[in-house]
Amino acid sequence: MATSSNAFSTANPHALACILEASETRSIISATDIFDAQGIKLWAARQPVTADLQRRLADRKLREPLESCLIAEDGVSPKVLCTALAALADGDSAINLVVKPHLARLLREAAQLEIQPAAQLLLTAAQTARTTLFDHAVAAMALNGALTAAAGGDTPAVRSAMLAGLLHDLGEVYIAPQFGEADADRELDFVSYQQLVVHPHVGYLLIRQLTQYPSVIAQAVAEHHEHLDGSGYPRALQATEISPQGRLLAVTEATLNALRSPYARLLHASVALRAVPGEYDSGWIGQISSLAALQGAAPAVMETPDIQARLDAIEQLLIGAEHAATSLNAQPTSSALHGAMELATFLIGRVRTGWNECGLWGHPAPTAANAAEIEAIEDELYRRLRGVQRAVMLRAGSLPEADASTLSTFCDGLVMGCGAD
Repeated sequence: MATSSNAFSTANPHALACILEASETRSIISATDIFDAQGIKLWAARQPVTADLQRRLADRKLREPLESCLIAEDGVSPKVLCTALAALADGDSAINLVVKPHLARLLREAAQLEIQPAAQLLLTAAQTARTTLFDHAVAAMALNGALTAAAGGDTPAVRSAMLAGLLHDLGEVYIAPQFGEADADRELDFVSYQQLVVHPHVGYLLIRQLTQYPSVIAQAVAEHHEHLDGSGYPRALQATEISPQGRLLAVTEATLNALRSPYARLLHASVALRAVPGEYDSGWIGQISSLAALQGAAPAVMETPDIQARLDAIEQLLIGAEHAATSLNAQPTSSALHGAMELATFLIGRVRTGWNECGLWGHPAPTAANAAEIEAIEDELYRRLRGVQRAVMLRAGSLPEADASTLSTFCDGLVMGCGAD
């Protein structure tokens, strides 16, 4: 996806495919005549969208973005959002400890949210063709709003937070569905990661160029994977460079990602947010961690005699990663590989800091009482090391054959002991 002011001058094939799939069961029509850049009429106003539109749009630059020319007549509405929010609260989602105390207010505010046409079109397409993405948007709307309400936010603040949560992943509609976050964050798949990292910026462009939402919403969408310590993406922003709404949305996103497993409890989110000190806003972390303590942990799978062995395995994996990064940094390499290894050293160091500060390594007698937390920390640290692998490969880019082989060996060793999620 281009990042200029002409980002939507051609129809994105993945977004178009999603819209077309939705049009098979939803009423999606052209709001206006659709013209290419030369003034040739491609589609008449008020006509239903069909597969023939895809052929006519192929590689053509458009006078107006396609997203501005289509409407979903029976699309996502405030009523639909209220229904989805109520269904979420009736389920067994781990975030319900955060959401349910504020449900009545969230339902009132959801009923008043403004869903502008381009956003409605894409939300409707996601609801029909990418249901996981839509469910995630509703959960983010609920959690972002609930956290703001719990912090004493007024009506404009709660509505803004809910909108930011609802819209934050619209950029994923513009990448192939197999590269979506639900899968890419779990698999050792660098190709998925390359595709995935662009979605915050695409979402930002979408909101800035195709809607009239306040700039604070677009900025938060752009920042929802940024970390206060500079380890996030796509811009590696730090501290005050990230807006207050962006800080909140980053905590919401990290919480929901930690809870993607149906067996996860708030403990997993609390551990994910605290795994590396300084990544996330401590005020928002406090809300999640306090409720996690109230919920408690599920019975641990790990047997007590295995706990120390698992702790030792994590320590040895970190030692190996640190040694490999230090050794490579000391060798003469290309500037690209050197930059990648500098990033690896920084990120591994952050993981090490979190591991040292978790209070479990070197515990005199780990018992079943803290086994569940150890399991959660183990899962999170392994996930972080897989994330280091992808981030380092992305930073390195295209390398000479010898350097590429060196980096591949390093990355293989980095994740070898991580196991599967």
